[in-house]
Amino acid sequence: MKKTGWLLALLALTSGALTTSLSAQSDSAAVGTGVIETENSVTFPLERMRQPTYADEYCAGFLNKDVLPNANYVIGALDSPNTSKFVLGDAVYLAGTGYATGQQFTVVRELSNANEDPAFTGQDKLLKATGHPYAELGRIKVLDTRGHTPVAQVEYSCEPMVPGDTLIPFVEKAHVTLREAGRLDRFLPANSKTTGRLVLARDFDTFLGMGAKVYVNVGSNQGVKVGDYFRAVRPYWLDRDDEVDSISLEARVVEDTQKNPPSLEPVLFGKNGKGPVIHMADYPRRAVGEMVVLSVTPTSSTAMVIFALEDLHLGDFAEME
Repeated sequence: MKKTGWLLALLALTSGALTTSLSAQSDSAAVGTGVIETENSVTFPLERMRQPTYADEYCAGFLNKDVLPNANYVIGALDSPNTSKFVLGDAVYLAGTGYATGQQFTVVRELSNANEDPAFTGQDKLLKATGHPYAELGRIKVLDTRGHTPVAQVEYSCEPMVPGDTLIPFVEKAHVTLREAGRLDRFLPANSKTTGRLVLARDFDTFLGMGAKVYVNVGSNQGVKVGDYFRAVRPYWLDRDDEVDSISLEARVVEDTQKNPPSLEPVLFGKNGKGPVIHMADYPRRAVGEMVVLSVTPTSSTAMVIFALEDLHLGDFAEME
């Protein structure tokens, strides 16, 4: 009798658990209920972050709204004119005024992009409103000011310095320590936080991976601070408007066995199928990576890609987390 009672109780428990499980599955599968599953690697991939180093923080470059004063600059080095590029440990000669022994300067270079073809529609206009690009080349320390030409030594080198590179006072930067890694919400709906665009990148790169430095057209004027995080977001209309990526949209055949193939963006590429009409605006926007802010100016932020699910592109959106 006792065995029968235990068996009935066990069956009742099993039936209840099964009903609860089926109900939960039904709820989570329902469209529009707002129920999401966070413990999966497709929509919530695990983050694998790259910690910024000293070189990342001091060699990242920046955009500055106004052209920096260029009265103080490098004019040569110990082995000039036979050597025209100067690196760590080299003695360099300076022009300008206001030097004092022991002073430290950051060596910067205003940049010009030899590639005049914009990376995305509207890039030139956004850059003009955001600022001029500068490379950070390293740090020097003034050693001797007795003569007409001060002498300094390269204390830290990001890349070679050349005659004409500009000097600005060295400022210690705050070190960025990343938060604990978690999961990235890949399809998070848009929020009302500060949003900008990736308008340029270090070395004029256009496709960006882990560790890349990017320049975003929002800065301290919009409340951005060192250590803030940006989510890199790409809506599908960016692919549609790209002259290369959009080629795939012109494909006439997706699957030979499909009787009524759909038409993708028929207004742009023509209605080439008898099936449903598909608009890329109906696709969810997708996060492609995360960035941390290394430095800010009033109109721009320099950020580093710390996690990437795929290549980030110039023109992608940067949304504060």
